[in-house]
Amino acid sequence: MVCVSISTEIAEKMSWYCAILMAVMLVLSCCESSDGDMELAGLQPTKTTMMNINRGCDEIYVVKEGETLQTISEKCGDPYIVEENPHVNDPDDVFPGLVIRITPYIKTRY
Repeated sequence: MVCVSISTEIAEKMSWYCAILMAVMLVLSCCESSDGDMELAGLQPTKTTMMNINRGCDEIYVVKEGETLQTISEKCGDPYIVEENPHVNDPDDVFPGLVIRITPYIKTRY
């Protein structure tokens, strides 16, 4: 008869429980749906979800290195950056760290 200590038995049981828990978590994470899955299933994403997907930039934007007002305008969907930011005197004088206000321009269909 092999003599196994009680602490070894407890450790072995705990490792099995952890393995089962990890397997359950893995299975549940595979079952998570995304917006793409909803469209494939024929379901429509909510208005809030679509707003978060289409939202390009926050209202307050900090210019990053290598960006121009043109690239920011295209990225954020705001063609009127210069008009909305009176502290930007020269559109060509944009530097990293400059804080600007963004108001995305939304086209409406008639």
